[in-house]
Amino acid sequence: MTPTLVERLHAFMETHVVPSERRYAEELAAAPSRWTQPPVMEELKARARDAGLWNLFLPEPEFGAGLSNREYAPLCEMMGRSLIAPEVFNCNAPDTGNMEVLARYGSDEQRERWLAPLLRGEIRSGFAMTEPGVASSDATNIAASIRRDGDAWVLNGRKWWTTGAMHPNTRVLIFMGKSSPDAPTHRQQSMVLVPIETPGVRIVRHLPVFGYDDAPFGHCEIDFTDVRVPLDAMILGEGRGFEIAQGRLGPGRLHHCLRLIGLAERTLERMCVRVRERVAFGRRLAEQGVVREWIAQSRIEIDQTRLLVYRAASELDERGNKAAAAALAMAKVAAPRMAQAVVDRAIQAFGAEGLLDDTGFAHAWINARSLRIADGPDEVHLRSIAKAELAKYDA
Repeated sequence: MTPTLVERLHAFMETHVVPSERRYAEELAAAPSRWTQPPVMEELKARARDAGLWNLFLPEPEFGAGLSNREYAPLCEMMGRSLIAPEVFNCNAPDTGNMEVLARYGSDEQRERWLAPLLRGEIRSGFAMTEPGVASSDATNIAASIRRDGDAWVLNGRKWWTTGAMHPNTRVLIFMGKSSPDAPTHRQQSMVLVPIETPGVRIVRHLPVFGYDDAPFGHCEIDFTDVRVPLDAMILGEGRGFEIAQGRLGPGRLHHCLRLIGLAERTLERMCVRVRERVAFGRRLAEQGVVREWIAQSRIEIDQTRLLVYRAASELDERGNKAAAAALAMAKVAAPRMAQAVVDRAIQAFGAEGLLDDTGFAHAWINARSLRIADGPDEVHLRSIAKAELAKYDA
């Protein structure tokens, strides 16, 4: 019987990705700069391409594997078991979202210049939307400007938390700003493609997350001062930025949730192995009632979240972004909270060792915690969920 795609990906993860995690960390630590691509990553990417495990996230068959969101769900979940796995298969954020934008909204020229090398994994990209001066959870607050000057767009503004901007292979940023401030609220914004080496683009500083640099991708604060790009750098058209952002966020939020399920599953597995081996006060930890409660609660929460997220994937496929908004919001709230709780229990089960980078739990906890803010904070999603629920009683 021919192995399924899920079985092939699982075998690749266990044979190549997980065993390479230590080498990846060692090569990054030994490099003269943290912003260096570890050689093992390029080796793994080549293996994944040869194995046909490449661009699995794109439903458009001319660009990717042609899978629906629901079909991709178990694959994305599996990639979440390792922090280095998404890049191995060219399924890492923010490149996935940027590739989706170019595949669905980009011109032929934009696809040829930027999408093609992104699909090949030759370059990386960043998404410059969030700003330090406004509440960017509401995209209509964006204050950075896009002004036409002859045959060019001129960009001005300060962006931050632009993931990927420090990566040595990053070549382009998608910049969101206001091009039509007097237009209706949701037609004021536009998105343009900006080569990162364009004059006027200045990385102000790297932004660590709870002390972690997330190298070699990193997150940056970037200043755009009189940055000039040609008119054909605009995506889809003037005033279409909010529309693009809404189309980009649905799958992106789903992918984050799925990867968190994979992270939680691997964490629970490690916790179970640990408590069966470690003895305290004359009994294995696995025999302690409170530890069994941790394991049981973790299993319940993981399975509950998986069902919720998979349902959101199906709704996204069947009904589209707008109709699936409530399901996606519920998934986005549930998954980070679940993963954070599971990792926290694992830290407790490992004791002092759980606090060390040796276990990876600290980074895993931070990853889950930060996703309670990224792609919209919990409070924004809860507001949307309540609004959708109350709307059922309008009649």
